[in-house]
Amino acid sequence: MRADPAFGAAGAGVEAVLFDVDDTLVDTAGAFAAAIEAVAQEYLPHVGAEEHAEMLALWRADARGYYRRFTRGEITHAEQRRARAAELHEAFGGPPLHDDDDLFARWDARYNEAFAAAWRPFEDALACVREVSGRGLAVGAVTNAQRAMQERKLRRCGLADDVPLLVTLDTFGVGKPDPRVFTEACRLLGTDATATVYVGDELDLDARAARAAGLRGVWLDRPGRRRGGAFAEDPEAARVEGIEVIAGLSELTVLLEP
Repeated sequence: MRADPAFGAAGAGVEAVLFDVDDTLVDTAGAFAAAIEAVAQEYLPHVGAEEHAEMLALWRADARGYYRRFTRGEITHAEQRRARAAELHEAFGGPPLHDDDDLFARWDARYNEAFAAAWRPFEDALACVREVSGRGLAVGAVTNAQRAMQERKLRRCGLADDVPLLVTLDTFGVGKPDPRVFTEACRLLGTDATATVYVGDELDLDARAARAAGLRGVWLDRPGRRRGGAFAEDPEAARVEGIEVIAGLSELTVLLEP
């Protein structure tokens, strides 16, 4: 891994590191897989286990952009969840969810139960956070999800004491890539944007958006974790833009070496 010129002499001048939560610190894709399997077994029993990976890919791709509409404040969390669940059922022959409130309520409860039970931190998450803190750098988290769920998630994963949750979707009613999200996180940390690194798993919403807000953007491109489809996932294009690309959080600590 080479140091990005945007970082100057490696990590020189860095005072803080901001982390995304989902699929950066926490294996949310793995939790999605558990949730999709749970609802498939109960509501789409005719779908074979060999097709569950396709179901997960459809869910993560969110090709119609329902979750991003939620993060822009256009629809509620319940509306995006229901729309995505209905899309899944349409694609795999499940019972209609658009007009059956009781059915969707049961579906949503089963999904939430399995999703939360499967929250796990990545193996490199806590070690990276503590290494960063041990170097005297400020640490915080920024997320495009609601505070209550993310607080539970960080606690469940043993990260709450080490990673203060600074900015959530509730802060402004919108999430990344809105520059206010990053600016507010820097304000809360008491650091200048130019001295703050932001690392996340989505090139557009995390690294590019952070860089546009004046921070030092890092894209965490974990092997085998790309969503595909409409998502921007070109590491060479990212590097040309001055965005560092890492395959794991252990590489972040190398990048930050003075």
